[in-house]
Amino acid sequence: MTSTDHPQPEEIKLHRKSRLLSIRFSDGKTFRLPCEYLRIFSPAAEAAADGLPESGKSDVNIKQLTPQGSYALRIEFDDGHDTGIYSWERLYDLGLHQDKYWKDYLEKREADGIRHAEKDQATETSGNITLKIMYFNYLVNKLGTQEESVSLPPSRVQTVQDLLKALAVRKLERGYLLAENTVRVTVNRQFAEPFTRLEDGDEIGIVPNSPNPPAPPKK
Repeated sequence: MTSTDHPQPEEIKLHRKSRLLSIRFSDGKTFRLPCEYLRIFSPAAEAAADGLPESGKSDVNIKQLTPQGSYALRIEFDDGHDTGIYSWERLYDLGLHQDKYWKDYLEKREADGIRHAEKDQATETSGNITLKIMYFNYLVNKLGTQEESVSLPPSRVQTVQDLLKALAVRKLERGYLLAENTVRVTVNRQFAEPFTRLEDGDEIGIVPNSPNPPAPPKK
């Protein structure tokens, strides 16, 4: 397959807060590649010069994206690594085999006696995250509040999607009003995706998609 035959990117979008690079290719496939994953699998020669897998990159983010002609993307990370040139073929391959590559990486890390940063954080984190939730339109009357502060364990609530599920459980019979397909969510006054990551102190806005509330589910 030549480079012109290979699927080409049609949309590249950086979700900075979630530390994700979303790429939609011409064959219809869409991949969401974490910044940590891209940094670890950098094609730059020095990235793997010592033969050991990278570590401590769970908080790395992408600082800048620079197209390289019509064949690749140069990715500059905020940890100073800026020499990785990712061809479209490489990005497609990283997306297509993401689960396998990540599993192999974690196994190699464990074999080398290096714990993954997220495992460290999971054992060291003892406090909950506190979020300020603001409701809009009919949700104010239906839920009986305009805003509230909630404290949730980070092991259960990491993303917008997790938060909606947790709030739905708390609201009992009115939880259906917070279904993901009936509301939009803002994080710190910017519209967010279901996979947007949440942090302690974030301000969350929940806005209905429609002026009219959905019908309760049939029992």
